Amino acid sequence: MTPDHPIPPLEAAELAHVLRWYADMGVDAAVDEVPHDRFAESAAVTRQSQAPHASAPIGAAQAVSAHAVAPARSTPASVTASAQDAVLSAQDLAAGAKTLDALRAVLESFDGCGLKKTATQLCFADGNPQAKLMFVGEAPGADEDRQGKPFVGRAGQLLNRMVAAIGLAREDVYIANVVPWRPPGNRTPTPQETAICLPFVLRQIALVNPDIVMCLGGASAQTLLALKDGITKTRGRWHKLRIGGGDLPEREIAVMPTLHPAYLLRTPAHKRLAWQDFRAVAKALSGA
Repeated sequence: MTPDHPIPPLEAAELAHVLRWYADMGVDAAVDEVPHDRFAESAAVTRQSQAPHASAPIGAAQAVSAHAVAPARSTPASVTASAQDAVLSAQDLAAGAKTLDALRAVLESFDGCGLKKTATQLCFADGNPQAKLMFVGEAPGADEDRQGKPFVGRAGQLLNRMVAAIGLAREDVYIANVVPWRPPGNRTPTPQETAICLPFVLRQIALVNPDIVMCLGGASAQTLLALKDGITKTRGRWHKLRIGGGDLPEREIAVMPTLHPAYLLRTPAHKRLAWQDFRAVAKALSGA
C-alpha cells in the first residue's frame, strides 16, 4: 500500500486470529531492536523454578515411594541435572496422588515442566476412569490444547471410528498422553520433558487400572515400555507394563502398541495393520 492508501488497522477479532496463528506455529517471543540472550533468560527461569527442589532434596523414604510408581525405570542419561531434580519431584508428587482428581490437581500446580508455560491449558484425559481399555498417545496438538482434551482433532475422530469398529464408544475407554501439555508448534517433546512427565502418566495408568493399554505411536510405546525399536517392529505384539506399588497393588497389565491415528491419516494403506491390532485387543477384552 502507498502512503496515500495506508493499510487499515486490524479489528480485534482479526488480531486475535493472527495471534492464535502465531501460537499454533510455535512463536513464543517477539523480535525487537535490542538483542536478547534467550538462552541466558531461559537458564535463569529454569534455575529459579528448580530452586525449591535444590533446597529441599527428597529423603530416602520419599524416594522409595516415588520410584514405586515405575520401579523398573531410571532417568535417561540424556536428562540434565536440573531436569533430574524435576523428575524426582514429579515422582514424589505422583506417588502422593491418591485419586485421578488429585493427580490432575497436582499437574495443574506443577511447574517443573517448561511446556506448561507455553501451552494454553493442561490436557489431562478424557473418557471413562473405570475403563478396561486405555489409550496413551505422545502429546496434545493444537485442537487438544484449545479444548483441554486428548485426541479431539482429525486423529481423534479417526480413533473414535476405530474404537467404534470393535464395539466400543469413546465414553467406554480412557484416553491420555505421556506429555499433558502441547509442545510449541507441535514439535516432538524433548527427552527431558518426557522424563519429567512420565511419573504422572504411570500413576494415571495405575489409578485407572485398565486391563489393556494401547500405545498410540512409537513415542508412546518407547516411553512406557522402554523399547528401542520403532513402531513398525513393536506393533501387533503383546508387551507387559508393571504398574502400582507403594500404596497401590503392584501388577502387570497387557500393552499393545499400534500405529498412531495421525500416521494413518497420512498413510491410509496401513489402516489394515492397525485394524489387526484393534481386533487382537477386542478379542483379549472379550476373553476369547
